[in-house]
Amino acid sequence: MTEYRSIAFVASEVPQAQDALRELNSRYGGVEPEKADVIIALGGDGFMLETLHRYLHRQVPFYGMHRGSVGFLMNGYGASALKERLARAQSVTIHPLAMEAQDAHGTTHRALAINEVSLTRQGRQAAKIRISVDSIVRLDELMADGVLLATPVGSTAYNLSAHGPIIPLKAEIMALTPVSAFRPRRWRGALLPQAAKVRFDTIEADKRPLSATADYTEVRDVLSVEMRQDRDSTLTLLFDPEQNLDERVLKEQFLS
Repeated sequence: MTEYRSIAFVASEVPQAQDALRELNSRYGGVEPEKADVIIALGGDGFMLETLHRYLHRQVPFYGMHRGSVGFLMNGYGASALKERLARAQSVTIHPLAMEAQDAHGTTHRALAINEVSLTRQGRQAAKIRISVDSIVRLDELMADGVLLATPVGSTAYNLSAHGPIIPLKAEIMALTPVSAFRPRRWRGALLPQAAKVRFDTIEADKRPLSATADYTEVRDVLSVEMRQDRDSTLTLLFDPEQNLDERVLKEQFLS
């Protein structure tokens, strides 16, 4: 078991998260995130993603407690015996996607995505997108609302809403999923190895402008997007044994 001596608490703006922040700071004397051995995020999945991005450079574990709406990445909330919970928590290591997007003005934008990178239409007309994997064109033209590349952690988020597959965390694959595909009508996406390098190219960019989004970082008027797993960036999430993320991902595949 691991003992964490200095704990930082961060919370979303919703009242229940702020109440929890005050209670936990009063009980455990939280420190600043830059000085902590572990960072505890109080809120929902959106706030957890924000926290992971903000403190990625710290290379310390993150432990979420559900005080928001969606809480797939979170543990249940409880103020008592927190240090004991942290000591017996199980860890999950993840690597984000690195996105490099070129826009119509010649600017290169870089961002990391823990859940997914998506390319979606900006206007009323459907997107036309060319898809390449490891420098080989695999789909000359996808006509759809968009397309996304999801990590295993992100496979239960936007990817699932787009009818993409749920991926077990240890599967070492990614989901390439179309969003409301019109042509090819029967194409439902693909499963790719995590080492794959994926590229989306916009077709008819002037007529059909597209936006690229890495989690919550959006780039407008995109011409191309390249994505790969960033093995140099590592995130560690902590879960109570009864909140095991692998088990929750497996259960999601059998929900009606």
